[in-house]
Amino acid sequence: MGQTAFAWQRRLRFVSRRIREYRMIASGLLSTKHPVMAHLIPIRRCNLDCGYCNEYDDFSKPVPTDTMLRRVDELARLGTTVVTLSGGEPLLHPDLDEIIRRMRHHGIIAGLITNGYLLNVQRIQRLNDAGLDHMQISIDNLKPDEVSKKSLKVLDLRLRWLSEHALFHVNINSVVGGGTRDPEDALTISKRAIELGFTSTIGIIHDHTGQLRPLRDREREVYKEIRSMEKKGYSQFNKFQEAIADGRPNNWRCRAGGRYLYVCEDGLVHYCSQQRGAPAKPLEQYTLEDVRREYLTEKGCAPYCTVSCVHQTSLVDYWRDPQIYSSPEMGAAPANLVQIETKSSASLRS
Repeated sequence: MGQTAFAWQRRLRFVSRRIREYRMIASGLLSTKHPVMAHLIPIRRCNLDCGYCNEYDDFSKPVPTDTMLRRVDELARLGTTVVTLSGGEPLLHPDLDEIIRRMRHHGIIAGLITNGYLLNVQRIQRLNDAGLDHMQISIDNLKPDEVSKKSLKVLDLRLRWLSEHALFHVNINSVVGGGTRDPEDALTISKRAIELGFTSTIGIIHDHTGQLRPLRDREREVYKEIRSMEKKGYSQFNKFQEAIADGRPNNWRCRAGGRYLYVCEDGLVHYCSQQRGAPAKPLEQYTLEDVRREYLTEKGCAPYCTVSCVHQTSLVDYWRDPQIYSSPEMGAAPANLVQIETKSSASLRS
């Protein structure tokens, strides 16, 4: 494919993707009765062993493909508009392209979070053909160390391949905190991402429970400098991190289990990757009543949460529907709990 034809194809994909994203936002604003985003795990195994990560092992087999396709169908049944495949390392699943195609068949916006190690030109073109919409790669340092193997030194060639061949949107997320050795690395990574034509974001590495580890002075300075480089839209969606960077709690309504679902390799719905175990209900048994209950359930871990996908998904509902159930020990509200009849809860049934 010539460069001009490729540029036009990339532009058409961008326009199509943006239209579907606007529809997703409109749908989320018009109704609270469906999940906006789900993370779906096709494999727990990872080819790396980053020191801060609690979301992988080195032995699990891929979830059978027919099981993954049924789970995509179940998320579509609930009205989920965005599904992101994560892990572990999702590129280790042998039929990942088929899973992405099933997502796109349902009109779902298809995302992928990967460490990028397994990318090559052919793999990128297969993801193009499958209809992938978004890819995120987190790069933690310039050279691998005992904390993280996700380094710019290893990944730079793969980033160039993505810049030259990917029809999908690519975001590079650099990080500070969590024991990373040199915060200047994040600045270099962000500048490289922008140079290659990607979007760039900055994240704060959480501890093993997904909670805040306060930033040191230079980490906070680097964080704020990179935030100033982010595109306006990304900066708005990540405002919650300003409080985290300063060691302050966030006052927000976490809609995990309602607007955001984390579906593990066993097919159980959890609040997020850091709160596995609640409500831990099989996806095929998950109903819109579960969505509504968890939408109205306050999460005790929310003030110091660093899980950006949950924050961003909950943002659409920040201004409405106070939460009337409590989950201080991270257990879901009992299924037989009598609903309090308020204007907010009544609106969920309208």
